[in-house]
Amino acid sequence: MLISVVLPAYNEEGNLPLLFKRLDAVAAQFKDHNFEFVFVDDCSSDATHAILAQLKAEDSRIQIIRFARNFGSHAAVEAGLKYCRGDAAVIMATDLQDPPELIPRLIEQWQKGFKTVWGVREKREGESLSTIICSRIYYFLMNHLSDVQQPPTGADVVLIDHAVIEALKIAPEKNSEIFMLIAWLGFSQTHIMYIKEARHAGYSKWNFTKLLKLFFDSLISFSYIPLRLMSLIGSLLALTGLLYGIFVFVKRFQGIIDIEGYSSLLIVMLLIGGFQMCMMGILGEYLWRTYDETRKRPKYVIEKNTLVEDGLTKDGPNK
Repeated sequence: MLISVVLPAYNEEGNLPLLFKRLDAVAAQFKDHNFEFVFVDDCSSDATHAILAQLKAEDSRIQIIRFARNFGSHAAVEAGLKYCRGDAAVIMATDLQDPPELIPRLIEQWQKGFKTVWGVREKREGESLSTIICSRIYYFLMNHLSDVQQPPTGADVVLIDHAVIEALKIAPEKNSEIFMLIAWLGFSQTHIMYIKEARHAGYSKWNFTKLLKLFFDSLISFSYIPLRLMSLIGSLLALTGLLYGIFVFVKRFQGIIDIEGYSSLLIVMLLIGGFQMCMMGILGEYLWRTYDETRKRPKYVIEKNTLVEDGLTKDGPNK
């Protein structure tokens, strides 16, 4: 049995030597499983690529995929899954927050017949309170606004069977959340609990803009609630306007009120106009993603792929 460990990396020079040392120690525990470590360099600007090249020269189990520019960690995961050769693949970050020592526990559950094994965060060390709160809000909204259920505390590491990998390969959508897509695919799933450790070196690359895009990608890819909400708000506004018009019409003929006042009219116009702009923005998010899919640009462009160079796969580098 071959186990692939897919490791997206972006400017992680301070973590890679210790990470590989721990991965090597984990692999040494298995006598009936072989390992390959597929590092996907998301066009790092530091010494990440040079360190990976040095590690590969020392250990043939290491394979390197390097993007021509920064395409994001989810694209890196998809590239690693496309080219990896394992009977199962473990997706794990390179920042050492998800300890490699989880891998034996993941494999143990996989050997019981589960196709997807989640590593669920029981506790997060070294994270600010605001980060933890935002994470909880994100998973709460996704679980209640979409048809995909995820652990309320989130999962950043997962083992998936070869059958799941093949199912992912025929899901070509670009603007999607890879972990939600894995959960959406179904198959038999289970989870283990673990403590997410503090980052060993460097800093998180997930800024506010990337997190906001992740939220909208997740919501729009797996939920129709925003569109239904637009219809509901539009109906409520129309009904409110109709009732208010009837009220004004009746009171005017009763001589109770006079029809005057541009300020109230302006307020109504601003409120309705604001709602309309919000609705157009939501529609724009859906339309942009539809347009982005129709252009059929690749999800990523690969500059270097040692799996292809070593003749270990028949796929071309830019597929």
